[in-house]
Amino acid sequence: MTIKHIVLTGILIVAIAGCDVLNEEVLDESLTGGGQAETISGSIAPAYGQLAWTWRHTNYFGLQEIASDEAILPYRGGTDWFDGGKFIAVHQHLMTPGNDLVSSSWNEVTRNLSRAVGAIEVLRPLSESGNGEATEALHEMVALRAYLNMLMLDSWGLAFEKETTDETSRLLRGQEAIDYIQSELESVVDVINTSRGPGRLTQGAVWGLLARLHLNSAVYRDPYGTPDFRSEDMLKVIEYSDNIINSGSYSLSSEYFDMFNDSNTGSSELIFAVDQRGVLRNEHNRWAYWSLAGDLYPRLEHPSADGTDGPAATPEFYQNWVDAYGSVDPADADARFYKKELFIPEDLQDLNGVTPENDEDHYFCISAEEFEIDKGILRDIIWGPRKGTDGNFLTCAEGGFRIYPVIHTRTRGSGNTEYVNHTLSIDFTNEGRLHNTGYRFSKYQCSRTSSNCNRFSSVDLVLLRLGEVYLNRAEAKLRNGDAAGALSDVNTLRSARNARPDQTPTALSSLDLDILYRERGFELYWEGLRRTDQIRFGTYEEPWTEKTSSDVSKRLFPIPQSAIDGASNVEGYLLQNEGY
Repeated sequence: MTIKHIVLTGILIVAIAGCDVLNEEVLDESLTGGGQAETISGSIAPAYGQLAWTWRHTNYFGLQEIASDEAILPYRGGTDWFDGGKFIAVHQHLMTPGNDLVSSSWNEVTRNLSRAVGAIEVLRPLSESGNGEATEALHEMVALRAYLNMLMLDSWGLAFEKETTDETSRLLRGQEAIDYIQSELESVVDVINTSRGPGRLTQGAVWGLLARLHLNSAVYRDPYGTPDFRSEDMLKVIEYSDNIINSGSYSLSSEYFDMFNDSNTGSSELIFAVDQRGVLRNEHNRWAYWSLAGDLYPRLEHPSADGTDGPAATPEFYQNWVDAYGSVDPADADARFYKKELFIPEDLQDLNGVTPENDEDHYFCISAEEFEIDKGILRDIIWGPRKGTDGNFLTCAEGGFRIYPVIHTRTRGSGNTEYVNHTLSIDFTNEGRLHNTGYRFSKYQCSRTSSNCNRFSSVDLVLLRLGEVYLNRAEAKLRNGDAAGALSDVNTLRSARNARPDQTPTALSSLDLDILYRERGFELYWEGLRRTDQIRFGTYEEPWTEKTSSDVSKRLFPIPQSAIDGASNVEGYLLQNEGY
């Protein structure tokens, strides 16, 4: 097999429209029908549909989260989530070219790139023959290819220039890669659609991607050095962010968590997202279930829906909230930290003397339609439905379901059955890796269309939204010396989260890079952006729980050995990144 017949994953995708890996429905009626319309829809659906799997928890999403100071995933109880040690190694920045989390992420991004290239190859001749629908779709696929190359550049320091499936990709790094991605986005920004919605790439999304590219260009030019933030780059960030904010097409959500639930397709804050709505073969809810306790059942309609005791927040990430709000509980101070969805009757809240052995009557009743678990950062003892010995949820005589403190089932038979009590402390020791340890991320809703909080979700995966745009513009202003303008942007964002007035974050009186970095963590946590922010703000080499490496070469991930081996018949084509 020659190099031109691989896409560095060992997988060839020639006929995108006939690919049997996905079976997506097209979400835009203007692209349905027979003949050329079907060809157009058949070319773009696999490229868009692959995004959900690219951003799967054990692919690109997990790679970004676990490598950062935001999340940690121990070998739970010595039984769960070891997976060859891939999560532990990535968290400690000790990954190797054989790490499966790195490899699966690389494979899915390059697979997605291949599908975008295949779509472009189908669409370009149709566009050149005068087909307007093909031209619109072509613009989207060019933008999608640029977006995916940004993911490659961000994580592995390279981009692939490739126009057809049968040609050899040209590998680009540094400024050359930046210029290529920029030229691709600029080639469509003034002609791409403006109104197809967040599930399709639009002019607003391309503006947002160009702003991201310029914001991170200092890192991409010299990934191992001290970033040189150029004024001209920051001015471009401001320009493109202005375009989005002033377009009138988007607005900030007053309820922060509305952007991450079943109805988020209609959120006016979303700019680019994976539009799932239960129509993709590979749609998933794994951002929702991955961090939740395995004993928590978040959907009364679906008894098999549960969490999986995956990652938790590092103590350091949580401490950022404590440092910001001092003596005030961050749950009271900031609507983005926590939203109570499940209201425990006052007479049941005191658990002194209450144990799993004597709590048979310590419950309240609720209907399946009313039940929702709390959102944000989950701490301490959690509440939820309980199953009987027959495996069914316990119900109430007057109707509805019983809601109890959740029992930690792994403690049964130990002589000391306990409730699930999420603790701040979590690490890789025997005590620190128990299934209950660590505060949990509950940002995304377990979809009501997902029978297991895993597949068949209708919650869109948010890839770019207006809140980030305000923060990007604030950062560019601050780095260019406009502290007042930056402060105004951050306070605009904070004050917009006012659906629960008592928890609306108060305005900041001043702003520097440290506070802005902290603010990005508060606004954008559990969205796969923390690692990139850490590198740009210079904190990626700092220590955090179970991570002491200060090696700057770990800013980029290793190129999988399988990819290098696959390209070995072309000498010097694919070279390993520094430090591996």
